[in-house]
Amino acid sequence: MGSVTIRPYVARDRAAVLDLAPRLAEGVAAWRDPEAVAAQVVDWVRTSLDEHDTDGHLMLVAMAESDDELVGFASAVRRHHWSGSQDAYIGELVVGSGSEGLGVGRRLVEAVTQWAHDEGLSAVTLETGAANARARGFYAALGFAEEDVRLALPLT
Repeated sequence: MGSVTIRPYVARDRAAVLDLAPRLAEGVAAWRDPEAVAAQVVDWVRTSLDEHDTDGHLMLVAMAESDDELVGFASAVRRHHWSGSQDAYIGELVVGSGSEGLGVGRRLVEAVTQWAHDEGLSAVTLETGAANARARGFYAALGFAEEDVRLALPLT
């Protein structure tokens, strides 16, 4: 793949970002309806794209310089933590399957972290599925630590 550039999202990126969106459904609890999950993640991404240029929102894309292909994206928003701090919350982080393990995700997280620092925020936070061992390992390697645990009791 070669070199990757991280840059702000622009409207012409929309279709490529939406093509990657279904990867966000990976690692969701097996008892969740996979069709509903897949539809919801695409809706999340559409909302992020629609709000990308509002205050406190960030949408970045990773572009492979060799062929100008969009190989990943990340969205972040300013979020108030109950403790009173203002944090950056990564709502979505996706890397295309052909670009995994090449540092694209790390570069996107670094860019979000720089934005958070420049904005004077206290922390970078995110959520991922408990069953998403690969993502959890990736985030741990970047220094993220578990802060909260959300539990669910399936009723079906």
